[in-house]
Amino acid sequence: MDAIRPWLYVGKYRETLNADLLAEKKIGAMLQLAQAVTHPHVTSIYLPVEDGEPLPDHLLRQGVDFVLSAQQRGQTVLIACGAGISRAVTFTVAVLKEAEGSSLLEAVQTVKKHRSESLPHPALWKSLCAYYDEEFDFFGMLNTLRGDK
Repeated sequence: MDAIRPWLYVGKYRETLNADLLAEKKIGAMLQLAQAVTHPHVTSIYLPVEDGEPLPDHLLRQGVDFVLSAQQRGQTVLIACGAGISRAVTFTVAVLKEAEGSSLLEAVQTVKKHRSESLPHPALWKSLCAYYDEEFDFFGMLNTLRGDK
């Protein structure tokens, strides 16, 4: 589990099962993309998002709204998928874009600085670009993640 911002973490499914880790990081809300897990005192939502498949607009909106609402309530949020590499990173990028007004490329670069294995699947990246009306350039995103300009 990696902190992207003091209130925002990205992680993997296995970490959602660890109540001690969640308490240590003061996680108060979880956006889960692999499987539903419940803990007392943690607000959770599970969205059935598949890696490698286009991301439906309504699921993206629902997930981003959940995270931003939790942030506004002062909760620390964990966004988690199976490995914490693609789906969770995709939602984290969208949250940063909306919360901070960054471009998708800037947001993915920010996530990569804190979670080195970050790599949104091309279908998910394409969905983000379409939703936010930004140019789809998967190879540009890869170059950004590698540090090329």
